[in-house]
Amino acid sequence: MGSAMRDVCGAELKYQFVFACSRDCDMTDYEATLKYFRAVAPVAVIHLAAAVGGLFKNMRCKVDMFETNVRINMNVLRVCHELRVSKVVSCLSTCIFPDDKTKPKEINEGMLHAGPPHASNDAYAYAKRMLEVQTRCYREQYGHNFVCVIPTNIYGPHDNFHLEDAHVIPALIHKCYLAKQQGVPLVVAGSGAPLRQFIYSRDLAHLLIWVLECYDAKSDADGDGAGAGTLILSVDPADEISIAQVVRHIVDAVGFGNEVVYDTAQADGQFKKTADNSKFKRLYGNNPPFAFTSIRQGLRETVQWFIQNYNDARK
Repeated sequence: MGSAMRDVCGAELKYQFVFACSRDCDMTDYEATLKYFRAVAPVAVIHLAAAVGGLFKNMRCKVDMFETNVRINMNVLRVCHELRVSKVVSCLSTCIFPDDKTKPKEINEGMLHAGPPHASNDAYAYAKRMLEVQTRCYREQYGHNFVCVIPTNIYGPHDNFHLEDAHVIPALIHKCYLAKQQGVPLVVAGSGAPLRQFIYSRDLAHLLIWVLECYDAKSDADGDGAGAGTLILSVDPADEISIAQVVRHIVDAVGFGNEVVYDTAQADGQFKKTADNSKFKRLYGNNPPFAFTSIRQGLRETVQWFIQNYNDARK
């Protein structure tokens, strides 16, 4: 996601952006985080730092996913408070929402703490929920302009394409590419039935700039109610598609002509978590004009980038 921000922000001449990664600062270390932020002296922070992974990493490394993310979030927000950073935008995830079969057709910002998350990624989800709690506490106690966004499943160039630990789209792109090179079937973990809303990383980068400039808790339509200060950034619910549909788009983009096999012995994870983006659409109002990249076009661009950068891509 940081690379997408860099691509988009290159045209934003009114800002001077500083991009920090784990090589620059170990944000699990408070003193290191404080030292780095003091040196940079940011006016505002878009907090994207996180330990992330796909379904199977979340199931396998629960302690790591929880503790690492809690430490990062505690340090970043504490340092931003101590250095009087004027605005912080922190990134959550749709996996934080309750896994409740009785919930409404679409999830919204006010449901964030309405029940336990899905067991497959509960450790990561609870760490992200605590980031929302911490953000809200800083607003309530100190009046800080700290807010959160909840993007749906992000994909795009520069992603982590690891075969086991990556999110679903980059892992599938890598598997499909290798299957084509080796002339073997493409084996997809799970049934392909789960439904997801995907957001292209460069689209999200544009929207994060808008949030930085235009969205704050004081102007939130939810006022002081549940969900205030938190905003879902997502394509429309009607654009939700199955993993099997994603596979077909990837197969087409890669030019893969062999058999596709679904390994139903492997876990599917949460079946659906349809996000309601009506609050975003109401607040954004298409000013400036904005349209989401279609999943077909976004996947074509991502596949093309991966093939062209195969030797250097994270994998």
